[in-house]
Amino acid sequence: MSEWAHAHPRDFRQACRDGRYAGTTRGVALGYLQCNVVMIREAFAYEFLLYCQRNQGACPVIEVLDTGDPMPHLTAPGADLRTDLPSYAVYRDGCRLDDVTDARSLWQPDFVAFLIGSGITFDEALEDAGVPTGKDRWVLRTKLPTIRAGRFHGPMAVTMRWLSPEQAIRAVQVTARFPFNHGAPIHIGDPEAIGADLANPLVGPPVDKVRDGVVPVFWACGVTPQEAALAASLDVMVTHAPAHGFVTDWEARRLAIP
Repeated sequence: MSEWAHAHPRDFRQACRDGRYAGTTRGVALGYLQCNVVMIREAFAYEFLLYCQRNQGACPVIEVLDTGDPMPHLTAPGADLRTDLPSYAVYRDGCRLDDVTDARSLWQPDFVAFLIGSGITFDEALEDAGVPTGKDRWVLRTKLPTIRAGRFHGPMAVTMRWLSPEQAIRAVQVTARFPFNHGAPIHIGDPEAIGADLANPLVGPPVDKVRDGVVPVFWACGVTPQEAALAASLDVMVTHAPAHGFVTDWEARRLAIP
């Protein structure tokens, strides 16, 4: 278990800001809401918000910040989205550049930041239910279409986990309680049925085949809006690096169905 597993979000964010932590946010600040982040120009913000509204399973919006303001006043007062994530993905003109650990030099006065619920939030609940979360998970492109909004479009990205049949049942029951963190799985079984690209994962090593004794379980993924914004070829966009999200001050149960 990570030394940051039971850290308070403020302490963890400070470690990111100080450059003391740059790893994944899986297994850190357990029990707190994690979010994916997208920062784009105000000129594109309405279309992007509309895209998220039309594709809520993959893009559940938690907070939208005021133009030019990097502080999430609702979910983490005092935080700074330019420094308080462990790693950022940077896109220019439809191309992904090298990741960075500090986004202050990339921030634009007309940026609008979006916080989108992340499935990492329910890892603690899965572990409590006997469903392991530390390995056998990937982020994949699929052929499942999303609903277009202006220039934003593209297929859905998914998180795939290999689980035993018993674990898969428990995972459905647990994650259905977290609709603002992608909710229940969108597909269980044959990856080809949704066109999941096992050979070229967005996160994780290539998958030759699914092992015997496990079931592939797929959740909508917060990388989907990154892929849509990438397809839109925006001049500049800054997001969380996959699996390097923003840890808020809200407890995960705050948005969970009892």
